[in-house]
Amino acid sequence: MTQPVNPQTRIGHVHLKVANLERAIAFYSGVLGFGVTQRYGQGAAFLAAGDYHHHIGLNTWESAGGTPPPAGHTGLYHTAFLYPTRAALGDALKRVTQAGLTLDGAADHGVSEALYLRDPDENGVELYWDKPQAAWPRDAAGNLAMLNAPLDLKTLLAEAG
Repeated sequence: MTQPVNPQTRIGHVHLKVANLERAIAFYSGVLGFGVTQRYGQGAAFLAAGDYHHHIGLNTWESAGGTPPPAGHTGLYHTAFLYPTRAALGDALKRVTQAGLTLDGAADHGVSEALYLRDPDENGVELYWDKPQAAWPRDAAGNLAMLNAPLDLKTLLAEAG
């Protein structure tokens, strides 16, 4: 049997090919609020929450002016950004709403609450927060029992203040 990965392992960042760097920065920085930590020439930028070197890389090295992959093909389903609290997720919803963007969906998964939308290059984006582990739904055998229930966006927005 293969040894499991160290449980402290995390996904450090996502690096996306985009068609238009400025448009992508406007979404990830201007709407979602990630700060630009570095520009790499005219073709790439790195963005982060807080003082981390980068959580998001954007580049046009092979994709300037490109189009999204057609439906039904392999590729990135979505990038998920974990917010520390429900109030922080409410703030993300407020930013998305104020930018006039449309959600693809919103769900209470029992373990988390999530918002789904698309970036300007049609990449899927999930914005979510994890509920406390003690509140996660479990079946009679103690196994995780995630769900896909509607999420009350009005109450989530109220959390943002």
